[in-house]
Amino acid sequence: MKRLNLMKYFRRYAALYLIAFIAMCAGTLLDMSAPLIVQHIVDDVLVGGRMELLRWLLLGILAIGVGRFVFQYTKEFLCDWCGSKIASEVRINLFQKIQSLSANFFDGINSGELMSRVKDDVDRIWEIAAFMGILIAEVVIRTASSLFFMFRIQWQLALIPALGMLAAALIAILMEQKLDNLYGDIEQENSEMNNTAAENLAGVRTVKAFAREGFEIAKFHKHNQKYYELNIEMSRVFVKYNPLIQLITRMLAVITLLLGGYVVINGSPLAGGKGMSIGELMAFLQYVGGIVWPMEMLGWLTNGLSHARASIKRLNKIYEQEPDIKEKSALASAQDSELAEHLLPPIDLNGDISFEHVTYRAGDRDILSDVTFSIQAGQTLGIMGATGAGKTSIINLLKRMYDVTEGCIRIDGIDIRELPLPTLRRAIACVMQDIFLFSDTIDGNVRLGSKDTMTTAEVRLALRNSHSAEFVDKMSGHEQTVIGERGIGLSGGQKQRITIARALARKTPVLVLDDSTSALDTETEQEIQEVLASLHGMTKIIIAHRISAVRKADKIIVLDAGRIAECGTHEELLAKGGLYKETYDSQYS
Repeated sequence: MKRLNLMKYFRRYAALYLIAFIAMCAGTLLDMSAPLIVQHIVDDVLVGGRMELLRWLLLGILAIGVGRFVFQYTKEFLCDWCGSKIASEVRINLFQKIQSLSANFFDGINSGELMSRVKDDVDRIWEIAAFMGILIAEVVIRTASSLFFMFRIQWQLALIPALGMLAAALIAILMEQKLDNLYGDIEQENSEMNNTAAENLAGVRTVKAFAREGFEIAKFHKHNQKYYELNIEMSRVFVKYNPLIQLITRMLAVITLLLGGYVVINGSPLAGGKGMSIGELMAFLQYVGGIVWPMEMLGWLTNGLSHARASIKRLNKIYEQEPDIKEKSALASAQDSELAEHLLPPIDLNGDISFEHVTYRAGDRDILSDVTFSIQAGQTLGIMGATGAGKTSIINLLKRMYDVTEGCIRIDGIDIRELPLPTLRRAIACVMQDIFLFSDTIDGNVRLGSKDTMTTAEVRLALRNSHSAEFVDKMSGHEQTVIGERGIGLSGGQKQRITIARALARKTPVLVLDDSTSALDTETEQEIQEVLASLHGMTKIIIAHRISAVRKADKIIVLDAGRIAECGTHEELLAKGGLYKETYDSQYS
């Protein structure tokens, strides 16, 4: 079972991370040397009167500042660069993984949740890779270094900050346990809220048409309120535990100053220890201040780690998914479909299609049962039937969006499960009833899948054949006009004609039109039917509710509850007097 392997990404940039780590260590050690210089300034210069040392000690402080700047910049730049590269690679690989999954995966998940995984959860990966990981290392090294120097100066006094660090670490661990599950709930609710907003904005015209603004606002408010309550619960955890860490850091400085001052003023060492000079006390207090920052960072780092762990768990749920539609060829299973096509020997398909006792079952429900038919290359097949009879399922099975439960589908005598998916799907141009146009130019939508190979003349021809040119030429930018998301601004008929142009422009051996002329007027539909009839050598499958769309087909099948109830030509089906004849009579009475 595949999972997100972050170490694979980190190893790729291990050399740069090593340089950043060395720079961080060097900068930290420079910080650790600053209190020692202060100690000498106090003891040797101010108390001892050795003014000749002051210039060199001040130059030492300046050198520490310059070195700290250089090492800090090196660390920050390298970590940010590596973190951004890793997040970019994780995001593109996650997107490729999502693209590789079969259609049934998308049947059970909403787009808002996927958007949250691709954006928000990968951002948590960036935080770990860019700065949080190196901060954890810096906290450890800075704490260890500070404690080392404190124990050198006065080990009995150093026990106090050591115990304070231990107490702060225990509080941070307890806080992390409380936050772990809470972050998962917050991100899940964030996904639900994003999906509700995205769905509402995509269907805003429908919402307004049915005066559903109040209902949609209430639905969004419900998710927003839940998201708010979860964040308040997270704040309660911080309010409960983080002030304790802050209290420990403040008390450390006070207790250390009191005890250290007592030792210096009275010249009385703590039990079993040695005395302290004023300079040593000043250095010791600076080291205590040096571990205050790591202690305060524990709460923030705990918060970030909990967030990142929750994100990695959610990403792994996607990585653990396996596509139901699998290639038999190892080469064809490459995630880059264009690369797969170059690696595999080319297969030229003519368009002979046969369904052999095909049954398709979704869960415990039979969508298609024992469907058998065949059509030769260049012929036209019409498919009719009531809503829910299984018409679109035939097309989805032909494109291998799903696999058959029983039986076999062949193209040119080859089981489609033996064909590389890119080869199969690039051989079938579809105009589906669920129209989707990208926020791009009309030219870009027609060229979809063939942007680099299709010529402008081919685009214009497809627009003319689909009768789109008559309204495209009236637009200010003609085919370079940018249309809105999902074709907003175009009528239903105009969108259908552009999708027909997109399919015609690809010149594939198989053309599928799934109720693709339902939004067209009768005259335009008839003109497009004449264009389709003139396309020789292309196998056409036409799914329709209108008799006029399929009456000239070489073969017509009528589906009823997932089974083929009737099969024949227009005249043969009329003579049978069955379902087809009933539909004909209702439309032409």
